[in-house]
Amino acid sequence: QVQLVESGGGLVQPGGSLRLSCAASGFTFSNYRIMWYRRAPGKERELVASITGAGRRIDYGDSVKGRFTISRDNAKNTAYLQMSSLKPDDTAVYYCKASWSLSEHWGQGIQVTVSS
Repeated sequence: QVQLVESGGGLVQPGGSLRLSCAASGFTFSNYRIMWYRRAPGKERELVASITGAGRRIDYGDSVKGRFTISRDNAKNTAYLQMSSLKPDDTAVYYCKASWSLSEHWGQGIQVTVSS
């Protein structure tokens, strides 16, 4: 059974940090590019970061460059999003997506709230 499960979200104060995890099962994780998306209330879905299967190419959305870091551990079938210097505008539901050729899988999403 294919699964992507996000964890690590929650409530954090502005300026704080969180690390999201995306645990995969049921497919060959190392073949897949991993992307983190987010959707804030009233806004369109936004691509936050992506990493290729071997981790050789990493890209970030302009709004998170220098603050967020994407990584992966293929031995653990897990991807990560380290978020630092968080702002209220980072409040959203965060999703991980695995993509390879015509195959893609989505996680269920996890809430991140940045508020004092």
